[in-house]
Amino acid sequence: MEDKKNLSLPENAHRPLEKGEKYNPILPADKKFPEVTLYSVLMGLLMVVIFSAAAAYLGLKVGQVFEAAIPIAILAVGITGALGKKDGLGQNVIIQSIGACSGVIVAGAIFTLPAIYILGLDVNFVQMFLSSLLGGILGILFLIPFRKYFVKEMHGQYPFPEATATTQVLVSGESGGKSARTLLVAGLIGGLYDFVVATFGAWSETVTTTVMHWGKVVSDKAKVVLKLNTGAAVLGLGYIVGLKYAFVICCGSFLVWLVIIPLMNLIWGGQVIDLMGTGITQTISQMAPDQIFKEYARHIGIGGIATAGIIGIIKSAGVIKSAVGLAAGEFKKRPGTKAEVTERTDKDLSMKVIVFGIALTLLAVFAFFGLGGVVNNIWQALIGLLIVAVISFLFTTVAANAIAIVGTNPVSGMTIMTLIITALVLVAVGLKGNAGMVAAMLIGGVVCTALSMAGGFITDLKIGYWIGTTPAKQEAWKFLGTVVAAATVGGVMIILNKTYGFVGDNALVAPQANAMAAVIQPMMNGGSAPWLLYGIGAAIAIILNFCKVPALAFCLGMFIPIDLNLPLLLGGAISWYVSTRSSDKELNAARQEKGTLIASGFIAGGALMGVVSAILKFAKVDWFMYEWNAAYGEAIAIIPLIGIVLYMLFSSIKAQK
Repeated sequence: MEDKKNLSLPENAHRPLEKGEKYNPILPADKKFPEVTLYSVLMGLLMVVIFSAAAAYLGLKVGQVFEAAIPIAILAVGITGALGKKDGLGQNVIIQSIGACSGVIVAGAIFTLPAIYILGLDVNFVQMFLSSLLGGILGILFLIPFRKYFVKEMHGQYPFPEATATTQVLVSGESGGKSARTLLVAGLIGGLYDFVVATFGAWSETVTTTVMHWGKVVSDKAKVVLKLNTGAAVLGLGYIVGLKYAFVICCGSFLVWLVIIPLMNLIWGGQVIDLMGTGITQTISQMAPDQIFKEYARHIGIGGIATAGIIGIIKSAGVIKSAVGLAAGEFKKRPGTKAEVTERTDKDLSMKVIVFGIALTLLAVFAFFGLGGVVNNIWQALIGLLIVAVISFLFTTVAANAIAIVGTNPVSGMTIMTLIITALVLVAVGLKGNAGMVAAMLIGGVVCTALSMAGGFITDLKIGYWIGTTPAKQEAWKFLGTVVAAATVGGVMIILNKTYGFVGDNALVAPQANAMAAVIQPMMNGGSAPWLLYGIGAAIAIILNFCKVPALAFCLGMFIPIDLNLPLLLGGAISWYVSTRSSDKELNAARQEKGTLIASGFIAGGALMGVVSAILKFAKVDWFMYEWNAAYGEAIAIIPLIGIVLYMLFSSIKAQK
C-alpha cells in the first residue's frame, strides 16, 4: 500500500464516471489487506457497547440520535495509530461498520419501545432485545440486494454526506492521530459541561423567554414562547446537521410555536376541544403553550411526517424496480465459469444466503409474535408478520435514499405510519386495549429498527466501496454488532426508565416515543385519532414537496419541542460561519472538518457523561443543587453556553490546511 502521507481518495470518487471509466479504490481489488482480525472485531464490539449507551441516553433526552460513524471512525484511527498497527485502514472500516450498529439500533428502539412505558404498560428485557435484534437483522438482509444499485450503479449520483465525512476521517487519519486528540479534548469539555448540568444542576438545561416578566406575560396571554436547550451535545448535533437542514427543522418549529399555537388560542381559546376522547376539560386559553403543543399542534407534524413517507415510497418506485432487478440477476447467476468471478471489492454474501436468511428471520418474527406474548393467537401473529415483511421491504429504499441524499433517515415518520396501519389492522382482527398497544409498539419496533438499520448500513457499505474493503465481510460481521447493540440498548433503557422515567417532572423527553404513544392510545381504546390535524399536516407536506422543501425535516421540527430545535440552528450557524470565512476553499474545508471533530466530541462526551449521571442517580447519589438552579439557573446558563460556542468557533477558525 502507498505511503500513509499520500493516501487520498481517487479524483473520480465523487463524480459520475465517464463511459468505460472505472473507479479504483484506495485498497486495490486484486490485493488482500487485513480487515477482519481479532483486534478489529473486539474494538468494534467495544464501540457498540459505548456508543449504544451514549446514543440511547441522548436520543431519549433530546429526541435525536447522533450518527455514531464519525466519532467511532476517529477513535478507531487514533487507537489503531497509537498501537502502531500496520495496514490499519481496512481494519478501521470493520471497526466503524460494527460499531455503527449502535446508533441505528438505538434509533429503532427509542422511537417505539419507551412508548410502552409512557402508556403505563410493561415490557421486559427479552421483548425489547428481540424487537431490536430481529428488526436489525431484517434491515441488513433487505438492504444487501440494493447495495450495488446505491453504492456502485449510482456512483457519483448521490452525495452520501455522512459516508463522505467518515471516509475522509478514516483516510486522512491514517497520517496521524491529531484528529483523535481534537475529539478527546472536545469530548472532555462537552462531557464535563453536560455532566455538571445533569448531575449537579449547576445551571438550567433550558433558557426560555419566560425568564423575563414580559416573556411570561406574552406566554400567558398570547401563548407565544421561545426555548433554547443549552446542552453541548445538542449544539454539536446542530453543527453536523448543518445550517440548511437545521433551518428547515426550525421553520417547522416556528410555524407551530409562533403561528399555529397562538392562532388556536386566538380562534378557539374559550372552547374545550377533545379530538381523541382523552377527557380534556380545559379550554385552550387555560392551557400553557407546551400543553397546546402536546395535545394538538404536534399531531399536525405527525400527519406531515406520515405523508412525507408515502411521497418517498412513490418517488422510490423506480429505485425498487432497478434494485430488485439487480438482486434477481445475482440470484440467477450460475457459478463455474471464469466470467462469473467477482472482484473482492464487489463480493456480497450469496443471494441464496440472503433469501434463506430472510425466510429464517421472518419465521423467528412469527414465533416472537405468537409465542412471546406479543399477540393472542396465531392469526394475529401472521398479521403482524405480514405488516413487518411488507413495510420493512418497501421502506428500505426510502431509508437508503434519504441517507444517500441528505444523511438523515426519516425513520420516525415511516414508523408512525406503520403504527397507524398496525393499529387499524389489529383492531380489525380483535386485538385492542392494553394488549393491542403493546403488540403495536413491539411490531412497530421491529419495523422501525429494520428501517433504521437499512439506512445506516448503506453508509457503511459506501465507505467500504470508496476505500476498497470487502462488502461480504462488512455484511457478515454486521450481524454480531447487531446482537450486542440490541442487548446493550435493552439494558440501558431499563436503567433510564427506573432512573428518570418517561412521564412526569424531570422525565426524559423521548419526543418520538411520546408521539408514537399519542397515535396508538386512542385508536386502541375505542377512540379516534385526530384525523383533522393529521390531514392539515398531510396538506403541509404535499405543499412543501411541491415547493421542493424537505418535507420530512420540516415536519420533524413541527413535533419535536422547540427548545431541542433552536440549538440545532445555533450549531448550524457556527458550521456555516467557519466554512465560509475564507476565499480559500481548502482552508474552509479544514476549518469545517475541525469543527466536525469538535462537534462529534461534544456529542459523544455529553452523551456518555449523561449515562454516567443516570447511573449515579440510579445508585441514589444525590449531588444536586436544585434550589440554586431554580433561582438563577436560566440566567447563569447563558454564560457557559456562550463559552462553548466561542470555543467551537475560534478553535475551528484556527485550523490550518
